[in-house]
Amino acid sequence: MSLDPQNTLVLETTKGKVVIAMRPDLAPNHVERIKTLARQGFYDGIKFHRVIDGFMAQTGCPHGTGTGGSDMPDLKQEFSAESHVRGTCSMARAANPNSANSQFFICFEDSAWLNKQYTVWGQVVEGMENVDRIKRGEPVRDPDSIVSMKVMADA
Repeated sequence: MSLDPQNTLVLETTKGKVVIAMRPDLAPNHVERIKTLARQGFYDGIKFHRVIDGFMAQTGCPHGTGTGGSDMPDLKQEFSAESHVRGTCSMARAANPNSANSQFFICFEDSAWLNKQYTVWGQVVEGMENVDRIKRGEPVRDPDSIVSMKVMADA
């Protein structure tokens, strides 16, 4: 598979490298937001604050608690028919479907009950074994984090 550097993220985490192919065909506004925040360094140092074994690892809260987002406005949902499978990257949100901002999660396993309710914006294409090694907890004690997150074209 050949990756589009403009739509590929490279995360260096405390557990190793993770590469995500973004899907602007599914969620153009969410992909644009993630790229903007990555280019601002927003995600550098952000913790994986909610990690549920057999489900997903969530990150993107500047407070490390799941209670915050970026200073940018929340996004309108871009739900699609794309399934939540192992390695899917999708936006976290509050009860309001139009409340996604900066938090996202990576699925450890297939999670079909999330389909058409959360915005899928990417897929892990390298380093899923490192995602599997992220420390579990809700909240996580001494959590793992994203050391740096860059758009491949900028690296």
